[in-house]
Amino acid sequence: MNLSVWKMGLKSLSLHPLRSGLTILGIFIGIASVIWLLAIGEGFSKRVQQQIEELGTNNIIVRSVIPPSSSASDVDSSMAIYGVTRDDYQELVETIPTVDRVLRIRDARRELYYGSTDLNVHCIGCTPDYNDVMRMKVMEGRFLAEADLKNEDNVCVLSYELARALCPLDSALGIVVSVRSTPYRVIGVMKKRGAMAAIGSSLEAQDFSDDVYIPLTTFWRRIGDWTMERSAGTRRNEVVEISQMTFRVRNMNQVLETSRAIAATMTRRHEKADWVIVTPLELLEQARVTRLMFMAFMGLIAAISLIVGGIGIMNIMLATVTERTREIGIRRALGANRRAIIRQFLAETVVMSVVGGLTGILGGLLCPWFVSAARSLLETTTPGLMSTLPDSVREFEPTIVPISIPIAFLIAVTVGIVFGIYPAIRAARLDPIEALRHD
Repeated sequence: MNLSVWKMGLKSLSLHPLRSGLTILGIFIGIASVIWLLAIGEGFSKRVQQQIEELGTNNIIVRSVIPPSSSASDVDSSMAIYGVTRDDYQELVETIPTVDRVLRIRDARRELYYGSTDLNVHCIGCTPDYNDVMRMKVMEGRFLAEADLKNEDNVCVLSYELARALCPLDSALGIVVSVRSTPYRVIGVMKKRGAMAAIGSSLEAQDFSDDVYIPLTTFWRRIGDWTMERSAGTRRNEVVEISQMTFRVRNMNQVLETSRAIAATMTRRHEKADWVIVTPLELLEQARVTRLMFMAFMGLIAAISLIVGGIGIMNIMLATVTERTREIGIRRALGANRRAIIRQFLAETVVMSVVGGLTGILGGLLCPWFVSAARSLLETTTPGLMSTLPDSVREFEPTIVPISIPIAFLIAVTVGIVFGIYPAIRAARLDPIEALRHD
């Protein structure tokens, strides 16, 4: 099509600006929806994948869980003995050569006292590897050392939030806190760390804000394996030796094989299903597959908007054909063939699609800015509501998928052509004599 055809198409559209604008708006909404929905889906997917990667793709996690037979309400005298044992750890370390190192964890909720402050905290008995495996950073002092474990020292490291709660104005280094009447000297404070959402059905959410890290050997000696929890007038006694073991495999290619070997050993040693194995590498692959499915679903929803916009184009062009029947007859009488008529009407539909597509792309690219502005507005107007939302929502950032921009524009032009063909052919098939008689 030559330039004159495009000029004529633009002139014809400018004669009905409101009608043309509403048609373009339909394409704009469809294109912007494609980019927005894919950006939102990509943002959430990246957040999930980031949390999984923080667990370490070379890691295999074995956790103690309450077996199904003990999940019902218990009487006061009940004693639940379950979970990973020290003997499990010993056999796994000795029989699986692909494991580079193993992190053991024992945790429990306890009351922490400092002066007149009384807080319910999450006590974590761990080894110095915990800091590295969990990718945490020290803000003040130091983390636990091998000497602390060997000597069973009464020392601890506090989370950032807990240190601020105990000492809002001063440094918490060197203070002495009490857990179960046992004094612990604070040797370090961690940097602030966002909470991790639950991943899959076997990995619970983890909030680092009230953590107290003490040497694992000290935990076993001072707190022990037995814990008691009270709730709603009932009392539950539990005996757990190790809450969690994290195995780091030397080569990522050996993760799945090592995971199966660990599972086989644990199955042989435990009659009850009182443990669960989590492989971040498998979760990461599942997250990537879910991402593709989610993006396809979002793209399908947005495509419906484009189809609706295309139907709008067809309706407008059919009405235009009826209005311009006499014009078409005059052009045919002056020698214009059917192809020229088709090109003219197709040019008009393509112009509307291109304008709608370009403005839709610009609107789609504003998605991150709009989300950030909306979050800032909500934090200013409703800070209480925002504080109740999980970190994954409050810190969510949509990510523009680059390939979505050319695809969306191509779809817009295709929609214009496909839905403009029928009106164009209908205009070209008008009988010139009948068209000239049309009022």
